[in-house]
Amino acid sequence: MAEEKSKTTLLKEKIMMTEPKGVKALSEEEIKKADSFCDGYKKFLDNSPVEREAVRYTVELAKKAGFAEYEQDKEYKAGDRLYYVNRDKAVALAVIGKNGVKNGARLAIAHIDSPRVDLKPNPLFEANNLAFFKTHYYGGLKKYQWTTIPLSLHGSVVKLDGTRVDICWGDDENESCFCITDLLPHLAREQASKPMAKAIEGENLNVILGSRPYDADSDEKDLVKLNVMAVLNEKYGICEGDFLSAELCLIPSFKSRDIGFDRSMIGGYGHDDKVCAYPAVMAALDVEMPEQTCITYLTDKEETGSDGNTGMQSDFLRFFIYDLAKQDGVDGYRVLSKSTCLSADVNAAFDPTFASAYEANNCSYINNGVIISKYTGHGGKYDTSDASAEYMGKIRAMLENNDILWQVGELGKVDGGGGGTIAKYVANMNVDVVDLGVPVLSMHAPFEIVSKTDVYMAYRAFFTFFDAKD
Repeated sequence: MAEEKSKTTLLKEKIMMTEPKGVKALSEEEIKKADSFCDGYKKFLDNSPVEREAVRYTVELAKKAGFAEYEQDKEYKAGDRLYYVNRDKAVALAVIGKNGVKNGARLAIAHIDSPRVDLKPNPLFEANNLAFFKTHYYGGLKKYQWTTIPLSLHGSVVKLDGTRVDICWGDDENESCFCITDLLPHLAREQASKPMAKAIEGENLNVILGSRPYDADSDEKDLVKLNVMAVLNEKYGICEGDFLSAELCLIPSFKSRDIGFDRSMIGGYGHDDKVCAYPAVMAALDVEMPEQTCITYLTDKEETGSDGNTGMQSDFLRFFIYDLAKQDGVDGYRVLSKSTCLSADVNAAFDPTFASAYEANNCSYINNGVIISKYTGHGGKYDTSDASAEYMGKIRAMLENNDILWQVGELGKVDGGGGGTIAKYVANMNVDVVDLGVPVLSMHAPFEIVSKTDVYMAYRAFFTFFDAKD
């Protein structure tokens, strides 16, 4: 005979939160779905390390799913699927809903840039018979993590005649790669005494390129530099002056890998924020006939403040929505005011090795599902959007009612630091928005870690958001 529950137990079950079950709440079938979904994600991650490549790969996926390029003066009907590229570094995917945009649009917005090491405008130099690139790091990274690891060169060069050359060198294991050197420990007593942020100076992130002269018998100067330039000229047809009109960066040359004996996690470069971009893309590809128009937007420059005409502070997305509104015979600002958004961005997963950086009751954990961040920012909630209780309640109900694993949390302790997302720029357009994404270990490192089930829960959340009937 089952023991009758006490009054205290019944009350506790009714009004108190229970510990999240996390991955233990999932069936074997659901876990297999997560693993299968992440096979596609790993391909996306490996093929989309920088913005232009992420846009190209996304457009390829979209075309295979029946999306066509957006035409500004074309009339669209419910069920039409279209993509709209902004300067090859940002892209919107839209599925026109039964009600068009009259009642607002549903937006899932992620960014596709990640911390990296950019080349300076005039990068190539020679010192002591070694050739180097001078660099300027991009985004919030720990500089010491980028030394003594294999690096690949990615990006585009526009020549004087206006032609663009895309460069990708170092990804193939049979190809040469590049590296930033560090000082040996035997001579690093002074370096080791410096604060971590000062041990490797930004101006010392020099990338080694070569050591052999073009012509050993010549009396000309900078022959190693000349040899490097000769190789680039032969393969890509570029000259040194073409660096002045280039977007080139160094990224880790290793591929994504399963992590752990149980293969439950994925390690790779650029989880922030490809791990949210891919689920948001796949949700747009999989939704068929939504009530409201659904838009996944992959944007640039989030790691440096979302400025520029391909960042979230650009009016590109606003103008796109205005065009859709005009077709439906409504004002664009009214559409935005009725729109809702999931700002698809990551948050820091609790790391027991560094437990003192977190407040255990208000942080995210690997394998507990997607994390909702009501606000980000720093200190006294500076530089953030703070989602309303009403919108938090709506998203909470959506996740609960569809058995999607989720959790809520902040970015570490209140005075521990902080960070931001694009949510505040979306909110500034009078759109209801909250951050929803995947917890990440070792965020902003060259090799970050995420849980496969958390990635899959992000997909389920974005798809459910798009496919909702209310």
